[in-house]
Amino acid sequence: MDKVQLRQQLQGKLLKMTDDLCAQKSKKAFKNLISLPQFQQASVIMMYLTMPNEIDTSDAVLYAWQQKKTVVVPRISWQQRHMIPVEINSLEKGFSTEVAGLRNPIKGQPIPFEDIDLIVTPGLGFDKRGNRLGRGGAYYDKFFANKKLIACKCGFAFSEQVVESVPVQQHDVPVDILVTDEEIMDFGNLQGE
Repeated sequence: MDKVQLRQQLQGKLLKMTDDLCAQKSKKAFKNLISLPQFQQASVIMMYLTMPNEIDTSDAVLYAWQQKKTVVVPRISWQQRHMIPVEINSLEKGFSTEVAGLRNPIKGQPIPFEDIDLIVTPGLGFDKRGNRLGRGGAYYDKFFANKKLIACKCGFAFSEQVVESVPVQQHDVPVDILVTDEEIMDFGNLQGE
């Protein structure tokens, strides 16, 4: 199955999930995420702002603030086709709503790549080797390719988004860990095989 077909299949699965089911599964995944040593030890955590039919990060953002962590989210530069990590202090204000419900920070202090300890990463699908299927823009792959970035890359998804195999191209960058509502998978020992 190619990436286009797999994206369609996974989007179909996500659209069938009820809001209540998404909320229940998001809470379970949140508990798994905050149990990670990488989350607990991180000072600066980059998260994504949840889009419709995506696992919710708002509890994790609020928890990180309670733990006095710096929360960073991607600001998308559509013209330059890349992401800029910026600090946020609110989930309520300071965003524009753009393509497919994406909330983009209007402003925010850019954070150096090397200061980020953990990146909580969305995806349409992940496989059991850490390969990630995004939405097709390669924004995260370009972000992950930055040589200054040393952060742990953590995929965050519903268990329904874990598939046997994700088609991989040369520019695709796998995640180090995958957290779902059902499990935590650490791929550190698989990289480079």
